[in-house]
Amino acid sequence: MTKRFTTALCILAALTSFANHATAKDSFKICWSIYVGWMPWDYGAQQGIVKKWADKYGIKIDVVQINDYVESINQYTAGQYDGCSMTNMDALTIPAAGGVDSTALIVGDFSNGNDGVVLKDKKSLKDIKGQTVNLVELSVSHYLLARGLESVGMAEKDVKVVNTSDADMVAAYTTSDVTSVVTWNPLLSEITAMPNSHMVFDSSQIPGEIIDLMVVNTDTLKANPKFGKALVGAWYEIMSLMSAEGKTGKEAREFMGKASGTDLAGYDAQLASTKMFYTPQDAVEFTNSDKLKTTMKYVAEFSFEHGLLGDGAADAGFIGIETPSGVYGDKANIKLRFDPSFTKMAAEKKL
Repeated sequence: MTKRFTTALCILAALTSFANHATAKDSFKICWSIYVGWMPWDYGAQQGIVKKWADKYGIKIDVVQINDYVESINQYTAGQYDGCSMTNMDALTIPAAGGVDSTALIVGDFSNGNDGVVLKDKKSLKDIKGQTVNLVELSVSHYLLARGLESVGMAEKDVKVVNTSDADMVAAYTTSDVTSVVTWNPLLSEITAMPNSHMVFDSSQIPGEIIDLMVVNTDTLKANPKFGKALVGAWYEIMSLMSAEGKTGKEAREFMGKASGTDLAGYDAQLASTKMFYTPQDAVEFTNSDKLKTTMKYVAEFSFEHGLLGDGAADAGFIGIETPSGVYGDKANIKLRFDPSFTKMAAEKKL
């Protein structure tokens, strides 16, 4: 299963010629990639729910799956899509760092145990000192490791990070010389099921920090509020269906599971370690909390320390991040915005 991860890739050259001044239009494109929290977009597209909401507002929305997650974000950043599914960290380090003003329109969920640090033969995170740790470098796994180390008074200098692709992670762990990995589900479940494997830190210990979003171009959203209303309306209809008890919810989740390469049981297991915001009220409450601003400060600091905010970044606050509780960073350079206003409309049944 492909999952979200960031990279220090240069922003596509096409970005330099992309004029980020949107006007009113009636046709839009969003993209998504396979991950437990983004499968609802596939379901919504296939079942006609996105079309229903687009029709309500007299617009058209194409929902496109892209197999390569980073490529999907790069294409969004270059202006080929109006919206894209991505994490809060990737929203900062790819489009925002590339100069594209972006808005987190839908705060869908956060990882609540889907990402974890695993040690072979050792049962405490403190035992990781001096070890080589295999992970997808500059990813949310890398961020999780940094936060975990911080929690036990250590830093990245206390370990050696080895970049390992998610496709190679399980095979690498089965070799005798690999003693520690940081990865995500379903790989995480596969690895922790192996003998003498111990998960010593996971994303439930930093709740609300690895957030999955639908990010849209800010200028496009401002010029076309109907686009935002249709996406949010469709999303919460899908949420109500997949969270319903009985046959309705089971069929929706089974569809999403099969589309992501697993079955209902496998998909439900991944949902169990994902904090989905099934209601707009829950999403608004999370987005309005002071903690979101603090989380984005942590993310910005990690990103700056690893050179992910661009060559021009003098400090972690180089890019302004707007949240309902205030702006972190440069108020004159806001490029990432958490805007719960459309979700609030859904909560108030005004869409």
